[in-house]
Amino acid sequence: MTADKEQKLYEPRVRVRIDFAYDGGPFAGWAKQPGLVTVQGVLEEALAYVFRHPIFTTVAGRTDAGVHALHQVAHFDVTQGSWEQLPGRSQDAPAVALRRKLRGALSRALADAEAQLGVPSRLQGYLQQAITVSTVEQVPRSFDARFSALERSYRYLLEDRVAERGANPLTRLQAWQINGSLDLGLMNAAASNLLGLHDFLSFCKPREGSTTIRELRELTFTRRADGVVEAKIRADAFCHNMVRTLIASLVMVGEGKKDEAWLISRITSPVRDSQVRLAAPRGLALAAIAYPPASAYKTQSEKARNLRTL
Repeated sequence: MTADKEQKLYEPRVRVRIDFAYDGGPFAGWAKQPGLVTVQGVLEEALAYVFRHPIFTTVAGRTDAGVHALHQVAHFDVTQGSWEQLPGRSQDAPAVALRRKLRGALSRALADAEAQLGVPSRLQGYLQQAITVSTVEQVPRSFDARFSALERSYRYLLEDRVAERGANPLTRLQAWQINGSLDLGLMNAAASNLLGLHDFLSFCKPREGSTTIRELRELTFTRRADGVVEAKIRADAFCHNMVRTLIASLVMVGEGKKDEAWLISRITSPVRDSQVRLAAPRGLALAAIAYPPASAYKTQSEKARNLRTL
């Protein structure tokens, strides 16, 4: 190891938080995957352009292919020297300089993504602004984008009576189209039974070594002025496929294919079986992530890492 590399190894490091949003439609989800265009892959490519070395990010919530984010949070670490060199000759603070430089770097990385996806020349620029960074800030090393979060909120859009009225071309890529009519009264009444701390195994794809126990704090359906049904879902955390399975299950209730008693049985006697289905990913968007004050980052991270029981 050279002296320069050894010095960088022991140089103090800075933790950086990035708040951003993205249109998940063109991407194969958040997580990097060989040969696929992903949000993490594009973001880390842009960060590597800026810092001139690989950057590895940790995200608040991994999204599936086609799922959007109105608010997403990630963190990464860089050396103190790299952070302080960001402004160059400008008088900007490092965080301001990084946000400014990321605009150009993301534009370049998204152009690379277009080439990888084979976007036709007439649609050049299709992916521009598909990822936008709202804020950048230096945070304490105790901050963890994933484990420091207190809760996460999702939004899901549904368009019903499509067989009768046809799909709205302006919302067809952000909403799940349902042929029949949805009874929101039945859906909201059934959803109220799911609130609280439960084992959501019936609505999750379990991962080895993790729990499916979550505290669901909000799940409501309202019809907007444009006729689109908007669901709001909030919990301390979500397990894999939980939101899309909850939505699909409640749609079956709203269509009259299942009743409230069936849904209650799914939560009182949790089991993973073939009765559930997944709502379309295009209707789902990560809407907000809440964090405690900086003084509580470490405590919240330790609490979130604990394997919960009922």
